Amino acid sequence: MRKLKIYLDTSVISHLKHEDALDKMTDTLKLWEEIKHNKYDVITSQITIEEIERCREPKQSILYEFLSEINFTIIEITEEIEQLANQIISQGILTPKSYDDCQHIATAVISECDIIVSWNFKHMVNIKTINGIRAISLLSGYRSIDIYTPSTLIEGD
Repeated sequence: MRKLKIYLDTSVISHLKHEDALDKMTDTLKLWEEIKHNKYDVITSQITIEEIERCREPKQSILYEFLSEINFTIIEITEEIEQLANQIISQGILTPKSYDDCQHIATAVISECDIIVSWNFKHMVNIKTINGIRAISLLSGYRSIDIYTPSTLIEGD
């Protein structure tokens, strides 16, 4: 059976060290253990790396240390990704203010991920975005994609 291909956005990596959200941190660390044991094929994007670069120390170094524990692929932002990100905005799924989130989503869709894993309830893990992304993916000729929190993903075990 093939492994699920998951896209990690910055919110997941950030919650690996987030003591003021212990439940989320605990579930993220459980997911991280599964990732370390190669349960999933992991994808992230250049946007994620740029967002980590903007973190202050010592958090930035801590997040890079976590990333060094896993196997993952970084996808560069291409014209195709930018076009899909812009389509997400033009269809009213997200706004131009959320362009980075649109790029995360577009990267995951174009990379044929099965699931986007995120703690971003405002822009990603909500019914409007999930339904909108499913529709735009299928209408544009891409596979359908799910968007889950780490908690939902580990509960499915």
